[in-house]
Amino acid sequence: MKNKVVEGGIGLGTCLAVVISWSVHKSILWAIFHGILSWLYVLYYAFVR
Repeated sequence: MKNKVVEGGIGLGTCLAVVISWSVHKSILWAIFHGILSWLYVLYYAFVR
């Protein structure tokens, strides 16, 4: 039996992306879009800001 960190739901990257997106844009649509991109958006934000 393998240990799993996340069985279902959203992952850490998605959570970070949504929170960062919301704090910057205050838009649900942008938050959803960035949540789909997850870690790509988090890395982009870390390098650009």
